[in-house]
Amino acid sequence: MARLRPQRIIDIPARNALFLVLTIDGGREADVVDVLSDIGGVIRGVAFREPEEGLTCVVGIGADAWDRLYSAPRPPGLHPFVALDGTAHHAPSTPGDLLFHIRARRADLCFELGRRILERLAGMVSVADEVHGFRYFDERDFLGFVDGTENPPNGIEAEDAALVAEGPWAGTSTVIVQRYTHQLADWAKLTTEHQEAVIGRTKLSDVEFADEDKAPDSHLVMNTIEDESGVQRKIVRDNMPFGTLSTGEFGTYFIGYSADVAVTEQMLRNMFTGKGAATHDAILDFSTAHTGCNFFVPTENFLEDPEPFLAAPA
Repeated sequence: MARLRPQRIIDIPARNALFLVLTIDGGREADVVDVLSDIGGVIRGVAFREPEEGLTCVVGIGADAWDRLYSAPRPPGLHPFVALDGTAHHAPSTPGDLLFHIRARRADLCFELGRRILERLAGMVSVADEVHGFRYFDERDFLGFVDGTENPPNGIEAEDAALVAEGPWAGTSTVIVQRYTHQLADWAKLTTEHQEAVIGRTKLSDVEFADEDKAPDSHLVMNTIEDESGVQRKIVRDNMPFGTLSTGEFGTYFIGYSADVAVTEQMLRNMFTGKGAATHDAILDFSTAHTGCNFFVPTENFLEDPEPFLAAPA
C-alpha cells in the first residue's frame, strides 16, 4: 500500500476559515464518493494560484454518511454526536454528513474553494451550516481571551494528540464541531477579574492561574482531562470567531481534532453536565451551543481510493 498521507490537520493558525457542514441527498451517494476521490485536485486547483497563502482543506465524514457511502463497518470513534443535557445548558446533536474545514491566510481563497466544492457537489448535497471565521487580533475570541493556548506546543505532540498512530486507520482522526454564540452584553457587565475567574487565566497577558486559584467551574478546570497516570490528554483545536454586524450575532466555531474522540467527549460532558463540585462550565452562562457533529477524518489515500482500506481486515 502507498505511503499514508494524513490530511493537513496540523498547521499554523490560519487567518481565515470556512466551515461547511453538508448533508447528502438520497440516491447520490455514489456520486459523492466520486467527487471525494478528486477533492485533492479541487483543492490544488485553487491553491496553486497563491501557494504562499497556505490554503488547506480537511474533509470529514459523518457516521450516518459512512453507512451510506461505504460497505465496511464504521471506523472506531465514529458515531453521531452525543447530545448533552445538563441542569442548566444543552449541547444539541445536529445533522452533518460531510465537513469541509477550509483554511488560508486570505478569505477570498477560502471562499473560492468553498464555491468550487459546492459546484462539484451541486444536486447531491444540502448545506446544513456555513460559517466564515476570521482571526481576531492576536488569536482572541470575542470574549477577549486568547483561544487555543492549551493546544499541544509542537508538531510531534499535536500529531500524537490528533492522529491515530497505528493499525488499519493509522493517520486518521476524529473531529467534533460546534457553533457557539456569545451573550456579549451580559459578559461585558462582568469585571475583568470575574471574567478571568470564568476562564482560569489572565485576560491581557494570557497567564494560566495556579491550580489552587482556579474556580472549580472555570473553563480550564472543566477542559483538563488526565489519564490514569495523571498525564494530561490533549486535543488539537482550531477555533475561529465569526460574527454578523446586522444581526448582532457573535460567536466561536469550536473544532477539535483527536486520535481518540473520547477525550473531546469527556471535555464536553464536563462542560455541560459537571465535574466535581461544579454543575457546568461557567463559560456556558455566556455561550450557547447551536450545533454538534462528529466526523471521521480519513487519510488522503482513502479519499482517493477507499477500496484497499475497506477490503483490509479491521
